[in-house]
Amino acid sequence: MSTITVEQLPPGTSGIISSIQGEPAIRRRLMEMGVLPGSELTLIKWAPLGDPAECNIRGYKLSLRRAEAALITVEPKKGK
Repeated sequence: MSTITVEQLPPGTSGIISSIQGEPAIRRRLMEMGVLPGSELTLIKWAPLGDPAECNIRGYKLSLRRAEAALITVEPKKGK
């Protein structure tokens, strides 16, 4: 199965986080917010001007900037 970034994930779809790229400080901050490999992330929608994205992860809603979404790779889930 191929991986894409959260930035490329269509709104309303889910994926399993496979990795987090970027500098250590950014990766640590994302991981502290619950963005962990193996977790399911659902992209709910993008803001009207395209930034930020509203995501559902580990039972709560999280806003991600487009630059942060580009650092998170996911394996899209089939169906739904």
